[in-house]
Amino acid sequence: MNRSQVQSRWPLLSLFVPTLDGGGAERVMVNLAGSFAEKDLRVDLVLVRAEGPYLSEVSEGVRVVDLRASRTMLALAPLVRYLRREKPVALLSTLNDANIIALCCRRLTGVRTRLVVRQANMVNVVALNSRTVRERVMPHLMNRCYRWADAVIAVSKGVAEDLVATLGLPVEKIRVIYNPAVATVMSAKAEQSLEKHWYSPGQPPVVLGVGRLVQQKDFCTLIRAFARVRKERRARLMILGEGQERPRLEALVRELGLEEDVALPGFVENPHQHMMRAGVFVLSSRWEGFGNVLLEAMAMGTSVVSTNCPSGPAEILEDGKWGKLVPVGSSESLAAAICSTLDDPPDPEGLLRRTMDFSLERIVDRYLEVLLGEDRSG
Repeated sequence: MNRSQVQSRWPLLSLFVPTLDGGGAERVMVNLAGSFAEKDLRVDLVLVRAEGPYLSEVSEGVRVVDLRASRTMLALAPLVRYLRREKPVALLSTLNDANIIALCCRRLTGVRTRLVVRQANMVNVVALNSRTVRERVMPHLMNRCYRWADAVIAVSKGVAEDLVATLGLPVEKIRVIYNPAVATVMSAKAEQSLEKHWYSPGQPPVVLGVGRLVQQKDFCTLIRAFARVRKERRARLMILGEGQERPRLEALVRELGLEEDVALPGFVENPHQHMMRAGVFVLSSRWEGFGNVLLEAMAMGTSVVSTNCPSGPAEILEDGKWGKLVPVGSSESLAAAICSTLDDPPDPEGLLRRTMDFSLERIVDRYLEVLLGEDRSG
């Protein structure tokens, strides 16, 4: 069947996200769009602005629709026009601003598009830790608008519980669908050559962190923990990502005298090369929606350590079965867990088997059930 026949025969599924900047939510949407297209579905990836490093990863079978808006809140009118023109059978949106805009657009257009919003983070925790008025009032907007959704996908049980407690959403409207671990794609990328002498034979083990350099990820605690590790053994720390906390993190590295053993190279399009070669991967976050980078590292057979933050890591690691969980903000506990894991790493094959519980195929089928209105679970 050629593409034109498919387009005339199958309904259109649309995915809405602000940009394809280097975040976990954006990566998940790119992976979902490509997987939907592989099932011979018509797929539009609708962007507020068609920009970001993940643009190059969009499948050829996915049409990118650029709304050309300067901000998410200004995408309302072009998204209304898109919905009226294309009338997709379902629209999946993610990230708070995009979810609210999508819900408002559906009400304004009156189209029969089934609308599912994906909640990627803890509403209450994000609001309490925010420094902006916009984020602090976001729960009030969500409280009103999320009730208009046909379904709300929570990326973890913790996020689902937060939606009920914070927004008062009815339990029957929420579906828990974990993020996928795309092991085959990640493995291929990880095998690509990497020019970094830190990973050469005979070099000390690398402690790896990956994420935006923001308060949520708490890389300050990771750096302080590494300083403790460094007193006991040779090791190096690499943190991949970019963000507003960079000056603070660099100052802390200098303060602790770790300049020779800590690297912050910025955003890296292919972190899996580093994950495969690291001695241990560490998630130091104060909070998460899910913590997909843990799965990505485990899919590489790499040992992991994580804070027991709300929410996701305890669910992924089954309360410590697959990697050590430590209290949030404790550099002493984090350092001890890193050293212990380096000394006695878990079986890589066991880690890989665990990631199969989050296979892309399984997750995609669950999304399609919800998007096409075939899901009957409460």
